[in-house]
Amino acid sequence: MGESFSNAQRAEVLTQALPYIRRYVGKIVVVKYGGNAMINEVLKQQVMEDIVLLWLIGVKIVLVHGGGPEISDMMTRMGKQPEFVDGLRVTDQETVDIVQMVLAGKVNKTLVNLLEMKGGKAIGLSGIDGRLIECRIRDEKLGFVGDITKVHIRPITDLLSNGYIPVISTVGCDREGHSYNINGDTAAAHIAGALEAERLILMTDIAGVLRDRNDPASLISELSLTQVAHLKETGIISGGMIPKVGCCVTALEQGVRNAVIMDGRIPHSILMELLTDEGAGTWIHPD
Repeated sequence: MGESFSNAQRAEVLTQALPYIRRYVGKIVVVKYGGNAMINEVLKQQVMEDIVLLWLIGVKIVLVHGGGPEISDMMTRMGKQPEFVDGLRVTDQETVDIVQMVLAGKVNKTLVNLLEMKGGKAIGLSGIDGRLIECRIRDEKLGFVGDITKVHIRPITDLLSNGYIPVISTVGCDREGHSYNINGDTAAAHIAGALEAERLILMTDIAGVLRDRNDPASLISELSLTQVAHLKETGIISGGMIPKVGCCVTALEQGVRNAVIMDGRIPHSILMELLTDEGAGTWIHPD
């Protein structure tokens, strides 16, 4: 590839990216990172490279991450069986301690270290730091699973203004000091909304919103909010895609300019989404 790709072609690619670079320089882009792109080591390296490249050209990147598989793995190693209700992890006191240890500790610091190794400047935060993500209990039967009540953006904006990439783990707290496990997509949507970000990117393990869930070629590349409502009514947006699209709608309603549900299994999908005509998923925007 390197030999067949001439310097002139490289220059042409960079020139074509220029209008997109101009559009996003100085703007805030929130990336929710998880799924297969987080487990696959090659993809993980590429995601970190994408983020550092965007940071180097002046995009204000905020990385929000999950870590479900790592939490389940640690629970199993500690002799505790993971349990889910409606896709949400049942989180007793022992589990929330494990969640905090894995997300705010191991996963968060690993990502910060990777970004630094790629040439970026990153600082890790959890939703507890600076009371970044304030929440209340969602449902007694789920235990310490939180619904977000407020996002205090000062810790993020301070880091951005000082040239850092904030890396945020989705653990929150209430006013009494209890810690909560929070859905990563939901946290990213609320953080993007509070920051009035230019774009929210949700990385997933599917191509985006599909007209036929069994056919990756039936990707719907663009949706308005009105079309989203129609596709929910007709059942095209269904199952696990409902909460993901719902997070995008929440973000748009809170002031985010547009949102993308994107296939994180594709190499360098973030760069494809932000710096090319093609994009890499389903783009959702206001009417």
